[in-house]
Amino acid sequence: MKNRSLFAQSLSAQIYCGLLIAIACLTLSSCHSAQYYYYKFPQYTFADRPVPPSKLAQRVMIAYTVNGSSTSASASGALAIVDAKRDIRSNIEGTIPSFSISGYNSGYPSMIFNFPAEVHGYVYSNTDGSLGIIDYSKESSSGSAGKFPGAASIAIPPGFMHYYAAEEAAGQLAVIDNATGSSYGLNLPNIDKVAVNQGDTVVLAMVRNSNIIYRLVKLNANQFATSQLAIQSTGATDCQPLNLPVYCLVPVNSTGAGAGGANTFDRPIGAYFSLDGTTAFILNCGPECGGTTSSLTLLNQSTLNVNTIPKTIPDNSAFVSNVPIPGGATVALSDSTTLYVAGQQQMPDGLFTGYLTTVNLAAAANSPSTAVTGKYGISDGTHTKLLFADNNTLWIGSQYCATGERQKLNTNYNCLTRFDLGAKTAQIVPNVTPGSTAAGATVGYPNTNQNLYYYGDLTGLCWVQGFNKIYTAYGGQVHVFSTVDGSEIDNQYVTVQGTALDVAYLDAVTDADN
Repeated sequence: MKNRSLFAQSLSAQIYCGLLIAIACLTLSSCHSAQYYYYKFPQYTFADRPVPPSKLAQRVMIAYTVNGSSTSASASGALAIVDAKRDIRSNIEGTIPSFSISGYNSGYPSMIFNFPAEVHGYVYSNTDGSLGIIDYSKESSSGSAGKFPGAASIAIPPGFMHYYAAEEAAGQLAVIDNATGSSYGLNLPNIDKVAVNQGDTVVLAMVRNSNIIYRLVKLNANQFATSQLAIQSTGATDCQPLNLPVYCLVPVNSTGAGAGGANTFDRPIGAYFSLDGTTAFILNCGPECGGTTSSLTLLNQSTLNVNTIPKTIPDNSAFVSNVPIPGGATVALSDSTTLYVAGQQQMPDGLFTGYLTTVNLAAAANSPSTAVTGKYGISDGTHTKLLFADNNTLWIGSQYCATGERQKLNTNYNCLTRFDLGAKTAQIVPNVTPGSTAAGATVGYPNTNQNLYYYGDLTGLCWVQGFNKIYTAYGGQVHVFSTVDGSEIDNQYVTVQGTALDVAYLDAVTDADN
């Protein structure tokens, strides 16, 4: 009995010790540093996207130049990454002072082409014409997509099978065909804009101070022995290469019975392609660009298809309808039922002022005279940015805002507008009162020029989804605004030492979200 009692006591002690060890192991295994929880990703990331080296889940990339201009050969540029959830450039502990895209060093990174769904992006630099490839998963440069010196506009479809550039200095539409590894330069003097649809099936080129649009046409293999024969057959302005041409530029025909027998283009400055892939909306800048009437010309995308080779001269008409837009048209964005169009209207004193026009898409094709449903005053300037964001808002960005009607009238003439889609009200941000020194009447975080009433050109805009904020490159610096009420968020920990040129939210759900 004594031996059994000792054995039982020993067994109980062993079980007790085992439980203590198990509890200790579980406790130790559940202990992690604070950093582990700050930067912990779920086991299954969204769309199976890789965890980036920075461990940041909400990243905004800022393209900036340190010491240069767009024409300076000695300019030095970089791509910074900030934590857009916390609005800081470092990690929380401060052990990593900043994050950036490694391997990128071009001088003036002025344009970001953001493809978060593909975990890649492209950055164009004015100084050397380089189009750099950025790998978001590695947060590093991933080589070059090519060089496009003097490009005024670049278009990249999501499939990355082609790159298109309007090389204004050379007077050429540059085409890089990644399927064949070939590149082409089609002559088009004064070209300043190129646009491509999502499917990479329609490519349009526009010329400065002109009322003509050209479409890219891909010829059948060995269809013509020389470019001259191709030009004669298609009515193209140019075909390349000279022998066995592959591509041609053909004038777009927008005439016909519906167009009243006349070309409807009036200083076309851009194109917006419908979400259903059927229609191209041509933005006719009109008076703002030295023309007569601003409007939208609707074109049938099937007629414009790159594989549709003209059989007559002129080409078949692609015209659908024309919608007058008195408020001006330089940029557009759709939510599938309404097309939002921003531009400027000339006032009686000769100055221009900004407007946002809403267009009913269902009526645009069949009843263009009744398609416009609203017109709202917004920032002055050349409008180039439109972006939906949290809290049912639309954000509109422009440049050259200090020479318009608002500045003359001594009202807020900044270059960013917050538009409430529900209330249909516009608010220019930051909210300032020129000339007043009262509390809240000046900008919250002045740029280096210390201007208390005007930030400058809005050159970059992105939406940090689900966090009620947008990031901007505004007057050469990073500024952050709340989508809730348009108020400015403290930017002291996300500014750059240089001139901010563009911004992009690398972790957007889809490419269309930025």
